[in-house]
Order: sequence, then structure tokens, then C-alpha cells
Amino acid sequence: MPGCERLARRAARAALTSNGAAPVGELCLVLADDRLQRTLNRRFRGKDRSTNVLSFDGAPDGLGDVVLALETVQAEADAQGKSLADHVAHLVVHGVLHLMGHDHVGAAEARRMERLEREILTGLGIGDPYRLPAPPRARAKTSGTKAS
Repeated sequence: MPGCERLARRAARAALTSNGAAPVGELCLVLADDRLQRTLNRRFRGKDRSTNVLSFDGAPDGLGDVVLALETVQAEADAQGKSLADHVAHLVVHGVLHLMGHDHVGAAEARRMERLEREILTGLGIGDPYRLPAPPRARAKTSGTKAS
């Protein structure tokens, strides 16, 4: 994906500055393959499958690592009718927000985190990641004959 590094940095910076404070700590963004992501997910979360994004807290120094699985992210973008670039930006923002202490375990937490993601992405010129495009309409069938 051309421009991936620049896009990821821009998305991370937008998330990091979303609370108005200067970020403290170090952030590492990793674009992995599904095989590595599956290994990390199994080792650290006990789930033997790949996942789109993992965040690893770097405490006590602050922040940490955000790891995206390229094949999973591409498949999700395709299935949801989103551009790969927009989906990558969303997942970087999502992962960074986790490092900043946000979560989506409960319904109220999820609503707050999704609202913050929408605000940050809007600032980047990216639409609502939770509003999927409408499915294509069925075309009206025609008989193939022309009216005279």
C-alpha cells in the first residue's frame, strides 16, 4: 500500500493528541502478516487465530506497540467495502486508543471509544468506520427488447 507509513504515522499522531495533551512514551507501529499476528495472539491472549490489530502496553515507560495483520485487514476492508487506507487508519487509531487506556469491553465503554474514533477519523477526512456502505441494489430485469 503506497503511503502506508505516512498514513499510519498521521493516524497515530491524531489519536495521540486527541486528548489535548502531549503524548508521553514511545510508540512502535508494526505491519505484520497473519502468521505472526496469530503467533502473537496465541502467546499473549490465548487465541489461536489472527486478528486485525493488537496493542501491547509499554508501561512503565508509556505507550507501546500496535501490530496490524495485513491479510486480515485487507480481507476486512474488502468485505466491508472500505478502502484499505481508511481501514488501516482506523485500526491504528483504535490500537493507539487502547494504549491510552480506552477499551470496549462494556457497551458504554464501546460507545465512548467508537465516538472518539469517529471524531479522530473525521479530522483525518475519513468517514465513519462503523457505518457500512449499503449493499448494492438488485438491478431491474429487462426483457432485452426495445420499445418502438
